[in-house]
Amino acid sequence: LKFISENGAVVDMDHKKPGSAAASGPKLHYIKQLLSNRMMLGVFFGQYFINTITWFFLTWFPIYLVQEKGMSILKVGLVASIPALCGFAGGVLGGVFSDYLIKRGLSLTLARKLPIVLGMLLASTIILCNYTNNTTLVVMLMALAFFGKGFGALGWPVISDTAPKEIVGLCGGVFNVFGNVASIVTPLVIGYLVSELHSFNAALVFVGCSALMAMVCYLFVVGDIKRMELQK
Repeated sequence: LKFISENGAVVDMDHKKPGSAAASGPKLHYIKQLLSNRMMLGVFFGQYFINTITWFFLTWFPIYLVQEKGMSILKVGLVASIPALCGFAGGVLGGVFSDYLIKRGLSLTLARKLPIVLGMLLASTIILCNYTNNTTLVVMLMALAFFGKGFGALGWPVISDTAPKEIVGLCGGVFNVFGNVASIVTPLVIGYLVSELHSFNAALVFVGCSALMAMVCYLFVVGDIKRMELQK
């Protein structure tokens, strides 16, 4: 325990120390500290933008295939599972790749950010669907995009690396709030764009740009990935 503790592991979360923050429980001003910390804000907003991609696939993707590409409902039921399977594979491989980089001696920051950046670049290729009517190519691009989303979805590992040890649960809750806001905003924005422009082109640009914004958050806002220290 001493060895892994010296190398950054939190091994005493369930041991309350008299007078410590852990003993008194989370305080309201801890949330203010989380929301004023540049690194944490980058992680939170990164999760929002990544979840935007997820909620496009969960809500509008089947409708896109029917209305924009003319697929039958029966065919969509089969085809829509392909990106999901690729997203599953991407999620596993992204974590494996990140851990591999750490084992190779790379910094935690690079090991977490590189898969995220690569994944979001792949996810942004969803915009290319606007330039083809070939349904097979569209499905391939969508599968590549969702694979990239899965590959770069390392938000929870980053939270485990950065959350203040006294309020890991609270930090995870705030992280979830930002992610779940995307579940509200994304269907509404895409629905508005489709109804006003009578096309999914702008909607796909919106989703692709969200992937790029997630990449920007991790490249230019988060900075070095390290555990945040609370001000008592």
